[in-house]
Amino acid sequence: MTKIQRTILIWAVSVATAIPATTLAGLGLPMPQQAPAPPPAPPALIAPAPNPPTEKPASVEDEDANRQQEQEDRDQEKRDREQEKRDREQEARDRVQEQLDREHEIYENGTEALDEGHYQRALEKFSEVINQHGAQAEGALYWKAYAQNKLGQRADALATLETLRGTYPKSRWLDDAKALEVEVRQSSGQKVAPDAESNEDLKLIALNSLLNSDPEQALPMLEKFLNGPQPLKLKERALFVLSQSGSPKAHEIVARVARGDRNPELQMKAIQDLGLFGGKESHATLEEVYKSAHDVEVKRAILRSFMISGERGRLLEVAKSEASPDLRAEAVKQLGVMGAHAELWQLYQNETSTEVKRGILQGMFIGGDVEHTLGLARAEKDPELRRQAVRNLGLMGKDRTADGLASIYSSDKDPEIKRAVIQAYFLQGNVTSLIQIARQEKDMSLKRDAVQKLSLMHSKEATDFLMELLNK
Repeated sequence: MTKIQRTILIWAVSVATAIPATTLAGLGLPMPQQAPAPPPAPPALIAPAPNPPTEKPASVEDEDANRQQEQEDRDQEKRDREQEKRDREQEARDRVQEQLDREHEIYENGTEALDEGHYQRALEKFSEVINQHGAQAEGALYWKAYAQNKLGQRADALATLETLRGTYPKSRWLDDAKALEVEVRQSSGQKVAPDAESNEDLKLIALNSLLNSDPEQALPMLEKFLNGPQPLKLKERALFVLSQSGSPKAHEIVARVARGDRNPELQMKAIQDLGLFGGKESHATLEEVYKSAHDVEVKRAILRSFMISGERGRLLEVAKSEASPDLRAEAVKQLGVMGAHAELWQLYQNETSTEVKRGILQGMFIGGDVEHTLGLARAEKDPELRRQAVRNLGLMGKDRTADGLASIYSSDKDPEIKRAVIQAYFLQGNVTSLIQIARQEKDMSLKRDAVQKLSLMHSKEATDFLMELLNK
């Protein structure tokens, strides 16, 4: 083997066995020469396209969150539709009530004109009511004929009374209309003196005096006075006189009017007088009338009379058993006016209707029942009723409710309840508590709500806090 061949062999062995060439040299073997490095490859003319990113599949948690969000959106849409429906229904009721209020206002203007002796103005007002064909058209026809008679328009008055009979054959104004027709036919056609009402007024004063001295003689005359064509104001005064009499005969007369034997306006006056001046017998009469009446307004008037006379038991019974939700709500309202806290709390605990419970909560608010309202704001299962209770607390006085509202805000986890507390603080003008929320609340939505309320409050303390925020 030549020297060159031996050198190549040693180099090959070192490469194959990864033995450093220096080691071979240490063994007395010659060092192999390194082969020159191959030239670098030329750069690629076109860079290879990067691998497309693989799309990460949605996690189970994301899918659940999406489904939950979709369900919440559907629930919110449903609530929005229901609210829109309630708003439309309320708008319709408001329009009807607005029309009724307008009719009532014109009617009242007409009766005031009669009392003041302005018969032409009264005639115009009652004609306007008649043209609306509303609930008070019957009474307007009667008083229009009365005004026409006072103005000496006998033929027109008789024609108006005939219209009343023909249009409303079962009207409770027909007896009064007959008495007025007799007076019109007996008149000479001349204008009646404007001081005629003053003479009738003096007659009523004399009857009042006679009632105190000789009731047996005065009572038939007062009853005749009620049946005559006198103005409503004087008939009401006659009822007032009768209702204060302790005579059984007088009570019988007032009770007949309360049952609806005379015109509806006089019936309302009799109901009111029985509540104001009557005793147990009068209250029993009112209960009897309530059970037999079909007119909702008559029933409402009786409920108000129960309130005036302190009849909590009868109001509670109506609130429990009345089929009409409106009348039940009226009974609850009157209990609230009376401050009947125990009765309202009893009703609330036994009630299943959310709508009725809402009315009871309003009655608690009217009666100033902070204790039970605060308890419901904390523990009521229905979120909507809880929010109403919280809002009512905001209207029941800062000194009485601020601590309770603070406790609810700190302990409740429902953001909507917290938002209701913020609204309650705003309603009671509680700047200090709103600033505390704006400083400490971590939820930015609630923090913004508190700051927005502060921006609407004309308070130096609120302004100073807002300036502090601006200067940060």
